[in-house]
Amino acid sequence: MFDLHRLRLLRELKHRGTLAAVATALSYAPSSVSQQLSQLEAEVGVPLLEPVGRRVRLTEQAEILVAHTEAVLERLERAEADIATSLTELTGTLRIASFQTAALALVPTALSLLRELHPHLRVHVTHMEPEKALPALQARDFDLVLAEEYPGNPNPRPAELEQEDLLEDPLHLALPKPAEDTDAPGTDGPDTNTPLVALRSLADHPWVMEPEGTAARHWAMTLCRNAGFEPDVRFETTDLLLHLRLVEQKHAAAFLPDLVWSGRAPTVTLQRLPRGRRTRRVFTVVRRGRSQHPAVLACRDALLRAAALRSDQA
Repeated sequence: MFDLHRLRLLRELKHRGTLAAVATALSYAPSSVSQQLSQLEAEVGVPLLEPVGRRVRLTEQAEILVAHTEAVLERLERAEADIATSLTELTGTLRIASFQTAALALVPTALSLLRELHPHLRVHVTHMEPEKALPALQARDFDLVLAEEYPGNPNPRPAELEQEDLLEDPLHLALPKPAEDTDAPGTDGPDTNTPLVALRSLADHPWVMEPEGTAARHWAMTLCRNAGFEPDVRFETTDLLLHLRLVEQKHAAAFLPDLVWSGRAPTVTLQRLPRGRRTRRVFTVVRRGRSQHPAVLACRDALLRAAALRSDQA
């Protein structure tokens, strides 16, 4: 019978990419990881790794082993969930990753609800964008991830992950509030009587957007290009509060979601976007084997209640 610990190391290598990353994640020495994988190769009787430059990749046989390891680990997570369900009190640690605006608008309320109902549950929250958080969820660094999906940019849906919708978050074109005696772009003048015309009027305006490679940036660039211009992106950051501040100080235009306000009144001019591009989907993601764990169920329920409370206050 193959050693489960060594199989998990092979799985970690698939998800993390390098022996050094596996060693760092598990607090091992790289030489120890390499030795364990060499022993697994001896057990299996076929090569599991092949060199590619200075790195290694999994062989076809290694990929087969990882697929079976995923099934075993999923079953073990279900066993853990069954044990937790059999207990009268919810304890342990729940690890959550959330992108910024959800962390600001939803997570604090959800934490308050969880503390009231399950005082002995320890919740650990990490601010992390979905592009990094979802692979980390697959690597078992987190138990639940809050993620987002922008219009026209569907996310991959790995079979081992389960999604549950949380809310639809409206998106807006955000502009500085004009002075009383100015005719700034984005006011209710004749040049901004439709969302598309309003967007085109900013073709020469500075923009703040999220960095290259993010779903938000791809969506924003597509929106501008469909309007017929290449945006002048002068500021790049995942911090949407900085986006807001740059708009407030008249340095840039931006696309901002409703969640950025966290129940406060908008401090900038907001305009509608073209149809089909006006909302992003916010949802929770868990591993399939973890989905029925009582801590995950309690957290998802708390987040749904937090979203409902926010909607009632809007």
